[in-house]
Amino acid sequence: MSLTKKLTLHEDWAVVILGSLVILLTIGGLVLTVPVFAWKDTDQLFTNVFKAGNLAIIGIQFLFVFVIAGVGALLTGKSLKNYVIVFPIVYILTIVALIIAGNVHAKAYGIEAVIFSLGIGLLIGNFVKLPEWFKAALSTELYVKVGLILLGTSVIFSDILKAGSLGLIQALLVVTSVWYFAFWVCKKLKVDDEIAMMISSAVSICGVSAAIATAGAIKGDSKKLSYVISMVLITAVPMMIFMPIIAHYFHFPEKVTGAWLGGSIDTTGAVVASGSLVGEVALKISTIVKFSQNVLLGIAAFAISIYWTYTKHPAGKEADKKPTLKVIWERFPKFVLGFIGASVLFSFFITPATSALVKDSLKNLQGLWFALAFTSIGLETNFAELFSQNSKKPLYAFLIAQTFNIFITLAIAFILF
Repeated sequence: MSLTKKLTLHEDWAVVILGSLVILLTIGGLVLTVPVFAWKDTDQLFTNVFKAGNLAIIGIQFLFVFVIAGVGALLTGKSLKNYVIVFPIVYILTIVALIIAGNVHAKAYGIEAVIFSLGIGLLIGNFVKLPEWFKAALSTELYVKVGLILLGTSVIFSDILKAGSLGLIQALLVVTSVWYFAFWVCKKLKVDDEIAMMISSAVSICGVSAAIATAGAIKGDSKKLSYVISMVLITAVPMMIFMPIIAHYFHFPEKVTGAWLGGSIDTTGAVVASGSLVGEVALKISTIVKFSQNVLLGIAAFAISIYWTYTKHPAGKEADKKPTLKVIWERFPKFVLGFIGASVLFSFFITPATSALVKDSLKNLQGLWFALAFTSIGLETNFAELFSQNSKKPLYAFLIAQTFNIFITLAIAFILF
C-alpha cells in the first residue's frame, strides 16, 4: 500500500511525462512504421491489412503503447494486474475499429475511426456486463490527453502564417461568433456547463479534436464527451453530402463554397470529402479554412482552461470567493502545458528534416491514443443514459448552434471570398 502511494502521481502530470516520453523516443530514433489499414475489397483486406508484415507492425505498435500506458498505470496508482488483462482487449477492439474506418467507403464519407471505436465499445459495454474491476482499469482521460499532447507536434507556428490571411480572418470570425452564440444558446436552454463548453468548442473550432481538448481543459466527464462527439460525427455526414448540393443548386462561387464547407463542417475528413465533390479550388480553400480553425485549438484550450479554473468556485462558504493563484494552478490542466511545449518544440527547435521523418509516426500514434480513448468511453458508457430524455436539451442546443454556424459562415465566406 505504501509503495502504491509513493508511486501515485496526479494524472495530468503523468500525461505530460508520457506524452513527452513518446515524443522524445520518436525524435531519438524510435520511429514506428505506420500500419496499413486502407482497403476496398476482401482481397485488399487480406493482401494489405492482414499480411504478415503489416500484422508485425501492428504488434510492434502494441508493445510500444502497452509499455507507455503501463507506465501511466504505474504512475497513477492503477492495478498493473488488471491493466495487463484489460489493455490488450481495448487495443484489439481499437484495431478492429481502425480497420473498419480504413475501408474506402468509410473514407469517402469522411467517417473517422473514433466513431467506430466508440460504437464498438458501446455495443460491448451495453450488451455484455463488464465487471467493475475491468471498468476501473480503463484509462480514458489518460489516453485522450496523451493524444492531445501529440497533437501539439502538428500545430506549427510557421504553418499558421502560411494558411493565408483570408483563411485566418474567417477562422477568427467564425470561431469567436459561433462559440459565443453556442454557449449563449446552451445557457438559455440550461444545459450543463461542461456539455455547454464542449458543444461550443466542437461546433465553432474543429469538431472532435476541439471537444476532446475542451473536455481535457475542464476535466469533463467522459460520458458527456461521448454524447457531444456522437452529435458531431452523426451530423458531419449529412452536412458533407447536402452542403455541396445546395452550393451547386444556388450557383455559389467555388471559392465561397470551399470557405463555407471548411468553416461549417466539423471534421477534417468530411471537409476534404465534401470539398472534393465540388472541385479542386473548393478543396484547396476548404482545407485552408479548416486548417486555420484547427491551429486555433491550442489557444482555445489554454483560454478555456484559464476561464474554467478561475470561474469554477467551490461550494458552501467559499462559493463567493475568487480562487487564489495557488488554487488556479492546482485546478489548471497540466496537459495544456504539454500541448504548448510540443508545439513550441516542433515550431522552433526541431529541424524540418527531423520533423518530416517523425511526423507520420507521431500523427499515427496521436490517432491511436484517441481511438483507444473512445473505445474505453464506449465500454464504460451506458447507451440508454447517453440518449435519454435528459439529453435532449444538449441536442437541441447543438443543432441550433450548428444551424447558426452554417448561415454565419456562409455570410462571412461571401464577404471575404
